[in-house]
Amino acid sequence: MRSVSVRLDLIFDDIPTLKIMSNKITTKYPFTGETIKEYSPHTDDKIDSILLRADEVFSEWKTTSVEERTKLLHRLAEVLNTNKDMYANLITQEMGKPYKESVAEIEKCIWLIDFYEKNADGFLSDALIETEAKESFISYDPLGCILAIMPWNYPFWQVFRFAVPTLTAGNTALLKHANNVTGCALAIQDIFEAAGYPLGCFQTILASHEQIEEIIKNDVVKAISLTGSEKAGRIIAKTAGQNLKKTVLELGGNNACVILNDANLDKYMETIVTSRMQNTGQSCIAAKRFIVVEEIYDQFLEKFKNEVASLKFGDPLDPKTEIATMAREDLAKEVERQMLESIEKGAEVDMGGTRDKAYFEPTILVNVQPGMPAFDEEIFGPLAAITKAKNKDHAIELAITSRFGLGTMIFTENTEDARKLIGKIPDGALFINELVKSDPRLPFGGTKLSGYGRELSKEGILEFVNKKTVYIK
Repeated sequence: MRSVSVRLDLIFDDIPTLKIMSNKITTKYPFTGETIKEYSPHTDDKIDSILLRADEVFSEWKTTSVEERTKLLHRLAEVLNTNKDMYANLITQEMGKPYKESVAEIEKCIWLIDFYEKNADGFLSDALIETEAKESFISYDPLGCILAIMPWNYPFWQVFRFAVPTLTAGNTALLKHANNVTGCALAIQDIFEAAGYPLGCFQTILASHEQIEEIIKNDVVKAISLTGSEKAGRIIAKTAGQNLKKTVLELGGNNACVILNDANLDKYMETIVTSRMQNTGQSCIAAKRFIVVEEIYDQFLEKFKNEVASLKFGDPLDPKTEIATMAREDLAKEVERQMLESIEKGAEVDMGGTRDKAYFEPTILVNVQPGMPAFDEEIFGPLAAITKAKNKDHAIELAITSRFGLGTMIFTENTEDARKLIGKIPDGALFINELVKSDPRLPFGGTKLSGYGRELSKEGILEFVNKKTVYIK
Protein backbone atom coordinates (compact mmCIF):
# COMPACT_ATOMS: atom_id res chain seq x y z
CA MET A 1 0.00 0.00 0.00
CA ARG A 2 1.34 3.41 -0.89
CA SER A 3 1.38 6.21 1.65
CA VAL A 4 -0.80 9.28 1.12
CA SER A 5 -0.44 12.88 2.09
CA VAL A 6 -4.01 13.50 3.32
CA ARG A 7 -4.04 14.12 7.07
CA LEU A 8 -6.96 11.96 8.14
CA ASP A 9 -5.67 12.24 11.70
CA LEU A 10 -6.98 15.79 11.69
CA ILE A 11 -10.58 14.60 11.37
CA PHE A 12 -10.59 12.00 14.11
CA ASP A 13 -11.08 14.44 16.96
CA ASP A 14 -13.16 11.83 18.79
CA ILE A 15 -10.79 8.96 18.06
CA PRO A 16 -7.40 9.21 19.76
CA THR A 17 -4.39 9.81 17.58
CA LEU A 18 -1.60 7.28 17.84
CA LYS A 19 0.46 7.45 21.01
CA ILE A 20 3.81 6.42 19.60
CA MET A 21 6.74 5.28 21.68
CA SER A 22 9.40 3.67 19.53
CA ASN A 23 6.74 3.15 16.84
CA LYS A 24 4.33 1.59 19.33
CA ILE A 25 0.67 2.15 20.15
CA THR A 26 0.47 2.73 23.90
CA THR A 27 -2.62 2.16 26.04
CA LYS A 28 -2.94 3.72 29.50
CA TYR A 29 -5.17 3.41 32.53
CA PRO A 30 -6.98 6.79 32.65
CA PHE A 31 -7.38 6.86 36.44
CA THR A 32 -3.63 6.77 37.11
CA GLY A 33 -2.05 7.45 33.73
CA GLU A 34 -0.03 4.23 34.01
CA THR A 35 0.94 2.43 30.82
CA ILE A 36 -0.92 -0.84 30.30
CA LYS A 37 0.66 -2.21 27.14
CA GLU A 38 2.38 -1.31 23.88
CA TYR A 39 1.43 -2.66 20.45
CA SER A 40 3.11 -2.57 17.06
CA PRO A 41 1.05 -0.95 14.29
CA HIS A 42 0.43 -3.08 11.22
CA THR A 43 2.66 -2.56 8.23
CA ASP A 44 1.23 -1.93 4.76
CA ASP A 45 2.09 -5.50 3.79
CA LYS A 46 0.26 -6.85 6.84
CA ILE A 47 -2.83 -4.79 5.99
CA ASP A 48 -2.71 -6.04 2.40
CA SER A 49 -2.70 -9.63 3.69
CA ILE A 50 -5.62 -8.87 6.01
CA LEU A 51 -7.63 -7.47 3.11
CA LEU A 52 -6.78 -10.46 0.94
CA ARG A 53 -7.87 -12.88 3.65
CA ALA A 54 -11.16 -11.01 4.19
CA ASP A 55 -11.91 -11.25 0.47
CA GLU A 56 -11.01 -14.93 0.24
CA VAL A 57 -13.06 -15.89 3.29
CA PHE A 58 -16.07 -13.97 1.99
CA SER A 59 -16.30 -16.19 -1.09
CA GLU A 60 -17.02 -19.13 1.22
CA TRP A 61 -18.72 -17.37 4.13
CA LYS A 62 -21.44 -15.88 1.91
CA THR A 63 -22.54 -19.38 0.93
CA THR A 64 -22.83 -20.54 4.54
CA SER A 65 -26.49 -20.89 5.53
CA VAL A 66 -28.05 -18.44 7.93
CA GLU A 67 -28.75 -21.43 10.18
CA GLU A 68 -25.04 -22.19 10.43
CA ARG A 69 -24.19 -18.53 11.07
CA THR A 70 -26.72 -18.29 13.90
CA LYS A 71 -25.27 -21.44 15.51
CA LEU A 72 -22.01 -19.52 15.80
CA LEU A 73 -23.87 -16.71 17.52
CA HIS A 74 -24.79 -19.08 20.33
CA ARG A 75 -21.12 -19.97 20.82
CA LEU A 76 -20.17 -16.30 20.62
CA ALA A 77 -22.46 -15.52 23.55
CA GLU A 78 -20.97 -18.41 25.52
CA VAL A 79 -17.44 -17.06 25.07
CA LEU A 80 -18.50 -13.63 26.29
CA ASN A 81 -20.41 -14.97 29.25
CA THR A 82 -17.64 -17.34 30.35
CA ASN A 83 -15.05 -14.53 30.32
CA LYS A 84 -17.33 -11.64 31.30
CA ASP A 85 -15.26 -10.43 34.25
CA MET A 86 -12.02 -10.51 32.27
CA TYR A 87 -13.48 -8.46 29.42
CA ALA A 88 -15.11 -6.00 31.82
CA ASN A 89 -11.77 -5.45 33.51
CA LEU A 90 -10.14 -4.83 30.14
CA ILE A 91 -12.75 -2.21 29.22
CA THR A 92 -12.32 -0.41 32.53
CA GLN A 93 -8.53 -0.45 32.40
CA GLU A 94 -8.31 0.92 28.88
CA MET A 95 -11.00 3.62 28.85
CA GLY A 96 -11.80 4.14 32.53
CA LYS A 97 -15.47 3.15 32.60
CA PRO A 98 -16.72 2.21 36.11
CA TYR A 99 -16.42 -1.57 36.42
CA LYS A 100 -20.12 -2.25 36.99
CA GLU A 101 -20.90 -0.37 33.78
CA SER A 102 -18.31 -2.47 31.95
CA VAL A 103 -20.01 -5.65 33.16
CA ALA A 104 -23.34 -4.24 31.96
CA GLU A 105 -21.75 -3.52 28.57
CA ILE A 106 -20.71 -7.16 28.14
CA GLU A 107 -24.15 -8.33 29.24
CA LYS A 108 -25.75 -6.03 26.68
CA CYS A 109 -23.57 -7.58 23.96
CA ILE A 110 -24.86 -11.01 25.01
CA TRP A 111 -28.44 -9.71 24.78
CA LEU A 112 -27.72 -8.41 21.28
CA ILE A 113 -26.33 -11.77 20.19
CA ASP A 114 -29.33 -13.61 21.60
CA PHE A 115 -31.68 -11.26 19.72
CA TYR A 116 -30.07 -11.95 16.35
CA GLU A 117 -29.74 -15.66 17.07
CA LYS A 118 -33.52 -15.79 17.42
CA ASN A 119 -34.46 -13.36 14.65
CA ALA A 120 -31.79 -13.29 11.93
CA ASP A 121 -33.31 -16.08 9.87
CA GLY A 122 -36.64 -14.27 9.66
CA PHE A 123 -34.99 -10.93 8.89
CA LEU A 124 -32.91 -12.40 6.05
CA SER A 125 -35.55 -14.64 4.52
CA ASP A 126 -36.71 -13.81 1.00
CA ALA A 127 -39.52 -11.26 1.01
CA LEU A 128 -42.24 -12.49 -1.34
CA ILE A 129 -43.84 -9.80 -3.52
CA GLU A 130 -47.06 -10.48 -5.41
CA THR A 131 -46.79 -9.50 -9.09
CA GLU A 132 -47.95 -10.97 -12.40
CA ALA A 133 -44.83 -13.18 -12.35
CA LYS A 134 -44.90 -16.83 -11.40
CA GLU A 135 -42.65 -15.84 -8.51
CA SER A 136 -41.09 -12.56 -7.45
CA PHE A 137 -39.26 -11.71 -4.27
CA ILE A 138 -36.44 -9.74 -2.64
CA SER A 139 -33.27 -11.69 -1.91
CA TYR A 140 -30.99 -10.25 0.77
CA ASP A 141 -27.42 -10.95 -0.35
CA PRO A 142 -24.26 -9.90 1.54
CA LEU A 143 -22.08 -7.18 0.03
CA GLY A 144 -18.61 -8.37 1.00
CA CYS A 145 -16.02 -6.91 3.36
CA ILE A 146 -17.32 -4.07 5.54
CA LEU A 147 -14.97 -1.66 7.35
CA ALA A 148 -15.96 -0.39 10.81
CA ILE A 149 -14.29 2.64 12.38
CA MET A 150 -15.25 2.67 16.04
CA PRO A 151 -14.77 4.94 19.10
CA TRP A 152 -13.51 4.19 22.57
CA ASN A 153 -16.47 5.03 24.81
CA TYR A 154 -18.27 1.68 24.49
CA PRO A 155 -15.40 -0.43 23.16
CA PHE A 156 -17.27 -3.76 23.06
CA TRP A 157 -20.89 -2.67 22.51
CA GLN A 158 -20.16 -0.35 19.57
CA VAL A 159 -18.28 -3.11 17.79
CA PHE A 160 -20.68 -5.97 18.53
CA ARG A 161 -23.75 -4.01 17.45
CA PHE A 162 -22.03 -3.56 14.08
CA ALA A 163 -20.34 -6.93 13.75
CA VAL A 164 -23.06 -9.34 14.85
CA PRO A 165 -25.70 -8.35 12.26
CA THR A 166 -23.07 -7.65 9.59
CA LEU A 167 -21.43 -11.08 9.87
CA THR A 168 -24.74 -12.87 10.30
CA ALA A 169 -25.90 -11.34 7.01
CA GLY A 170 -22.92 -13.07 5.35
CA ASN A 171 -20.38 -10.26 5.17
CA THR A 172 -16.85 -10.19 6.53
CA ALA A 173 -15.68 -7.35 8.76
CA LEU A 174 -12.61 -5.23 9.41
CA LEU A 175 -12.32 -3.21 12.61
CA LYS A 176 -10.31 -0.03 13.01
CA HIS A 177 -10.81 0.74 16.69
CA ALA A 178 -9.70 3.73 18.72
CA ASN A 179 -6.06 3.32 19.71
CA ASN A 180 -6.60 3.72 23.45
CA VAL A 181 -8.70 0.52 23.43
CA THR A 182 -6.37 -1.56 21.28
CA GLY A 183 -6.47 -4.42 23.79
CA CYS A 184 -10.26 -4.54 23.46
CA ALA A 185 -9.98 -4.48 19.67
CA LEU A 186 -7.65 -7.48 19.58
CA ALA A 187 -9.67 -9.32 22.23
CA ILE A 188 -12.81 -8.98 20.12
CA GLN A 189 -11.12 -10.67 17.16
CA ASP A 190 -10.02 -13.46 19.50
CA ILE A 191 -13.62 -13.82 20.73
CA PHE A 192 -15.01 -14.34 17.23
CA GLU A 193 -12.29 -16.85 16.43
CA ALA A 194 -12.79 -18.70 19.72
CA ALA A 195 -16.49 -18.98 18.87
CA GLY A 196 -15.59 -20.78 15.65
CA TYR A 197 -15.88 -18.06 13.03
CA PRO A 198 -13.56 -18.69 10.04
CA LEU A 199 -10.17 -17.00 10.32
CA GLY A 200 -10.45 -13.74 8.43
CA CYS A 201 -14.19 -13.38 8.96
CA PHE A 202 -13.59 -10.68 11.59
CA GLN A 203 -10.21 -8.96 11.73
CA THR A 204 -8.81 -6.06 13.72
CA ILE A 205 -6.40 -3.73 11.97
CA LEU A 206 -3.91 -1.51 13.80
CA ALA A 207 -3.69 1.17 11.15
CA SER A 208 -2.72 4.82 10.88
CA HIS A 209 -5.25 7.30 9.59
CA GLU A 210 -3.38 7.53 6.29
CA GLN A 211 -3.65 3.77 5.89
CA ILE A 212 -7.38 3.94 6.62
CA GLU A 213 -7.97 6.16 3.60
CA GLU A 214 -6.24 3.61 1.38
CA ILE A 215 -8.28 0.80 2.94
CA ILE A 216 -11.50 2.67 2.13
CA LYS A 217 -10.36 3.01 -1.48
CA ASN A 218 -9.43 -0.67 -1.76
CA ASP A 219 -11.78 -2.71 -3.94
CA VAL A 220 -12.10 -5.39 -1.25
CA VAL A 221 -13.96 -2.98 1.04
CA LYS A 222 -17.58 -2.59 -0.06
CA ALA A 223 -18.99 -0.27 2.63
CA ILE A 224 -18.02 1.63 5.77
CA SER A 225 -19.67 2.05 9.16
CA LEU A 226 -18.42 4.92 11.30
CA THR A 227 -19.35 5.88 14.82
CA GLY A 228 -17.65 9.17 15.57
CA SER A 229 -17.84 12.91 15.23
CA GLU A 230 -19.62 15.05 12.66
CA LYS A 231 -16.22 16.12 11.34
CA ALA A 232 -15.04 12.55 10.90
CA GLY A 233 -18.33 11.64 9.27
CA ARG A 234 -18.01 14.34 6.63
CA ILE A 235 -14.54 13.20 5.56
CA ILE A 236 -15.28 9.49 5.63
CA ALA A 237 -18.49 10.05 3.65
CA LYS A 238 -16.57 12.14 1.10
CA THR A 239 -13.85 9.52 0.66
CA ALA A 240 -16.41 6.72 0.43
CA GLY A 241 -18.59 8.72 -1.93
CA GLN A 242 -15.70 9.38 -4.28
CA ASN A 243 -15.34 5.62 -4.48
CA LEU A 244 -19.11 4.98 -4.67
CA LYS A 245 -19.25 3.06 -1.41
CA LYS A 246 -22.10 3.04 1.05
CA THR A 247 -21.69 4.48 4.53
CA VAL A 248 -23.60 4.25 7.78
CA LEU A 249 -22.76 7.19 10.03
CA GLU A 250 -23.61 7.37 13.72
CA LEU A 251 -22.27 10.77 14.68
CA GLY A 252 -22.56 13.15 17.60
CA GLY A 253 -25.59 14.42 19.45
CA ASN A 254 -26.66 16.99 22.01
CA ASN A 255 -29.86 15.33 23.07
CA ALA A 256 -32.48 17.38 24.85
CA CYS A 257 -34.15 16.16 28.03
CA VAL A 258 -37.42 18.05 28.37
CA ILE A 259 -38.97 18.31 31.83
CA LEU A 260 -42.61 19.35 31.66
CA ASN A 261 -44.48 20.78 34.64
CA ASP A 262 -46.27 17.51 35.45
CA ALA A 263 -43.13 15.36 35.44
CA ASN A 264 -42.83 12.92 38.34
CA LEU A 265 -39.43 14.01 39.61
CA ASP A 266 -39.34 11.64 42.58
CA LYS A 267 -39.98 8.66 40.33
CA TYR A 268 -37.63 9.57 37.48
CA MET A 269 -34.83 11.69 38.94
CA GLU A 270 -32.37 8.80 39.11
CA THR A 271 -33.10 8.03 35.44
CA ILE A 272 -32.69 11.71 34.51
CA VAL A 273 -29.30 11.97 36.21
CA THR A 274 -28.17 8.67 34.70
CA SER A 275 -29.10 10.03 31.29
CA ARG A 276 -26.33 12.61 31.71
CA MET A 277 -23.75 11.01 33.97
CA GLN A 278 -23.54 7.36 32.83
CA ASN A 279 -20.11 6.46 31.45
CA THR A 280 -18.91 9.69 33.11
CA GLY A 281 -20.97 11.62 30.58
CA GLN A 282 -19.10 10.16 27.62
CA SER A 283 -22.01 8.97 25.51
CA CYS A 284 -23.40 10.24 22.21
CA ILE A 285 -26.97 9.54 23.35
CA ALA A 286 -26.59 11.13 26.78
CA ALA A 287 -28.89 14.02 27.72
CA LYS A 288 -26.72 17.05 26.97
CA ARG A 289 -29.35 19.79 27.43
CA PHE A 290 -31.96 19.81 30.20
CA ILE A 291 -34.86 22.05 29.23
CA VAL A 292 -37.10 22.60 32.22
CA VAL A 293 -40.45 24.40 32.28
CA GLU A 294 -40.14 27.31 34.75
CA GLU A 295 -43.10 26.19 36.89
CA ILE A 296 -41.08 23.15 38.05
CA TYR A 297 -37.56 24.55 37.54
CA ASP A 298 -36.53 25.24 41.16
CA GLN A 299 -37.82 21.90 42.37
CA PHE A 300 -36.06 20.10 39.53
CA LEU A 301 -32.73 21.83 40.14
CA GLU A 302 -32.71 20.99 43.86
CA LYS A 303 -33.50 17.32 43.29
CA PHE A 304 -31.08 17.08 40.37
CA LYS A 305 -28.22 18.53 42.42
CA ASN A 306 -28.86 16.17 45.31
CA GLU A 307 -28.85 13.14 43.03
CA VAL A 308 -25.65 14.23 41.25
CA ALA A 309 -23.95 14.92 44.58
CA SER A 310 -24.71 11.37 45.72
CA LEU A 311 -22.69 9.77 42.91
CA LYS A 312 -19.68 7.90 44.28
CA PHE A 313 -16.38 8.89 42.67
CA GLY A 314 -13.39 6.57 42.83
CA ASP A 315 -11.13 4.08 41.11
CA PRO A 316 -13.20 2.69 38.23
CA LEU A 317 -12.02 -0.84 39.05
CA ASP A 318 -13.85 -0.55 42.40
CA PRO A 319 -17.31 -2.10 41.87
CA LYS A 320 -18.81 0.63 44.08
CA THR A 321 -17.59 3.48 41.85
CA GLU A 322 -20.35 5.26 39.93
CA ILE A 323 -18.38 8.02 38.22
CA ALA A 324 -14.68 8.24 37.44
CA THR A 325 -12.10 10.18 35.48
CA MET A 326 -12.67 10.76 31.80
CA ALA A 327 -10.92 8.58 29.24
CA ARG A 328 -8.19 11.12 28.45
CA GLU A 329 -6.96 14.45 29.77
CA ASP A 330 -7.48 16.22 26.43
CA LEU A 331 -11.15 15.25 26.54
CA ALA A 332 -11.53 16.81 29.98
CA LYS A 333 -9.81 19.96 28.73
CA GLU A 334 -12.31 20.22 25.89
CA VAL A 335 -15.26 20.05 28.30
CA GLU A 336 -13.56 22.74 30.39
CA ARG A 337 -13.22 24.95 27.30
CA GLN A 338 -16.89 24.57 26.45
CA MET A 339 -17.84 25.41 30.03
CA LEU A 340 -15.63 28.50 30.24
CA GLU A 341 -16.81 29.86 26.90
CA SER A 342 -20.41 29.36 27.98
CA ILE A 343 -19.72 31.21 31.22
CA GLU A 344 -18.27 34.11 29.23
CA LYS A 345 -21.61 34.30 27.41
CA GLY A 346 -23.70 34.36 30.58
CA ALA A 347 -24.02 30.79 31.87
CA GLU A 348 -23.34 30.15 35.57
CA VAL A 349 -21.86 27.21 37.45
CA ASP A 350 -24.35 26.00 40.03
CA MET A 351 -22.31 22.95 41.07
CA GLY A 352 -18.83 21.61 40.33
CA GLY A 353 -16.79 23.22 37.59
CA THR A 354 -13.26 22.06 38.41
CA ARG A 355 -10.85 19.90 36.46
CA ASP A 356 -7.71 18.01 37.52
CA LYS A 357 -5.98 16.31 34.60
CA ALA A 358 -8.46 13.73 33.26
CA TYR A 359 -10.87 14.28 36.16
CA PHE A 360 -13.73 16.65 35.46
CA GLU A 361 -15.97 17.23 38.44
CA PRO A 362 -19.67 16.49 37.86
CA THR A 363 -20.93 19.93 36.93
CA ILE A 364 -24.26 21.73 36.62
CA LEU A 365 -24.35 24.78 34.38
CA VAL A 366 -27.46 26.98 34.55
CA ASN A 367 -28.78 29.91 32.49
CA VAL A 368 -27.63 28.10 29.36
CA GLN A 369 -28.99 29.62 26.15
CA PRO A 370 -28.70 29.06 22.40
CA GLY A 371 -25.46 30.50 21.10
CA MET A 372 -23.41 29.01 23.95
CA PRO A 373 -21.19 25.94 23.44
CA ALA A 374 -23.07 24.18 26.25
CA PHE A 375 -26.28 24.49 24.21
CA ASP A 376 -25.06 24.26 20.62
CA GLU A 377 -22.25 21.70 20.81
CA GLU A 378 -21.92 18.13 21.96
CA ILE A 379 -20.41 18.09 25.44
CA PHE A 380 -18.78 14.72 25.95
CA GLY A 381 -18.32 14.65 29.69
CA PRO A 382 -20.10 15.00 33.06
CA LEU A 383 -21.50 18.49 32.54
CA ALA A 384 -25.26 19.10 32.60
CA ALA A 385 -26.47 22.22 30.79
CA ILE A 386 -29.81 23.48 32.14
CA THR A 387 -32.14 25.91 30.37
CA LYS A 388 -35.37 27.37 31.73
CA ALA A 389 -38.38 27.33 29.37
CA LYS A 390 -41.51 29.47 29.68
CA ASN A 391 -43.93 26.65 28.92
CA LYS A 392 -44.31 23.37 27.03
CA ASP A 393 -44.30 24.94 23.57
CA HIS A 394 -41.19 26.96 24.38
CA ALA A 395 -39.50 23.84 25.76
CA ILE A 396 -40.15 21.87 22.56
CA GLU A 397 -38.98 24.81 20.46
CA LEU A 398 -35.70 24.87 22.39
CA ALA A 399 -35.36 21.09 22.21
CA ILE A 400 -35.49 21.01 18.41
CA THR A 401 -33.14 24.00 18.12
CA SER A 402 -30.12 21.86 17.34
CA ARG A 403 -27.89 20.91 14.44
CA PHE A 404 -28.03 17.34 15.72
CA GLY A 405 -30.85 14.82 15.68
CA LEU A 406 -29.95 11.70 17.59
CA GLY A 407 -32.66 11.62 20.24
CA THR A 408 -34.97 13.54 22.56
CA MET A 409 -36.46 12.53 25.89
CA ILE A 410 -39.55 14.01 27.50
CA PHE A 411 -40.66 13.52 31.11
CA THR A 412 -44.37 14.04 31.72
CA GLU A 413 -47.31 12.23 33.29
CA ASN A 414 -49.52 13.09 30.32
CA THR A 415 -48.14 10.53 27.88
CA GLU A 416 -51.12 10.84 25.55
CA ASP A 417 -50.43 14.54 25.09
CA ALA A 418 -46.72 13.77 24.62
CA ARG A 419 -47.61 11.38 21.79
CA LYS A 420 -48.85 14.39 19.83
CA LEU A 421 -45.28 15.69 19.81
CA ILE A 422 -43.89 12.70 17.87
CA GLY A 423 -44.21 14.46 14.53
CA LYS A 424 -42.66 17.67 15.87
CA ILE A 425 -39.44 15.97 17.03
CA PRO A 426 -37.19 15.46 13.96
CA ASP A 427 -34.72 13.16 15.75
CA GLY A 428 -33.98 9.49 15.21
CA ALA A 429 -35.55 8.63 18.57
CA LEU A 430 -38.08 9.97 21.05
CA PHE A 431 -38.19 8.45 24.52
CA ILE A 432 -40.98 9.43 26.93
CA ASN A 433 -40.26 8.95 30.65
CA GLU A 434 -37.04 7.08 29.84
CA LEU A 435 -33.52 7.98 28.84
CA VAL A 436 -32.54 7.58 25.20
CA LYS A 437 -30.80 4.23 24.83
CA SER A 438 -29.91 1.65 22.23
CA ASP A 439 -31.90 -1.58 22.26
CA PRO A 440 -31.24 -4.58 19.96
CA ARG A 441 -34.97 -4.78 19.20
CA LEU A 442 -35.23 -1.17 17.99
CA PRO A 443 -33.47 0.65 15.13
CA PHE A 444 -30.80 3.11 16.24
CA GLY A 445 -29.51 6.15 14.38
CA GLY A 446 -29.92 9.86 13.86
CA THR A 447 -30.91 12.68 11.57
CA LYS A 448 -29.36 16.02 10.61
CA LEU A 449 -25.70 16.18 11.68
CA SER A 450 -26.10 13.05 13.80
CA GLY A 451 -25.70 11.02 10.62
CA TYR A 452 -27.76 8.52 8.67
CA GLY A 453 -28.44 4.83 8.40
CA ARG A 454 -29.60 2.53 11.16
CA GLU A 455 -28.03 -0.07 13.39
CA LEU A 456 -29.78 -2.84 15.35
CA SER A 457 -33.18 -4.47 14.82
CA LYS A 458 -34.20 -5.66 11.34
CA GLU A 459 -33.10 -2.36 9.80
CA GLY A 460 -29.56 -2.85 11.09
CA ILE A 461 -29.04 -6.31 9.62
CA LEU A 462 -30.34 -5.10 6.25
CA GLU A 463 -27.99 -2.10 6.00
CA PHE A 464 -25.14 -4.05 4.42
CA VAL A 465 -26.99 -6.35 2.04
CA ASN A 466 -27.92 -6.17 -1.61
CA LYS A 467 -31.72 -6.04 -1.74
CA LYS A 468 -31.91 -8.00 -4.96
CA THR A 469 -35.11 -8.19 -7.00
CA VAL A 470 -35.78 -11.69 -8.33
CA TYR A 471 -38.48 -12.12 -11.01
CA ILE A 472 -39.46 -15.52 -12.40
CA LYS A 473 -42.03 -15.65 -15.19
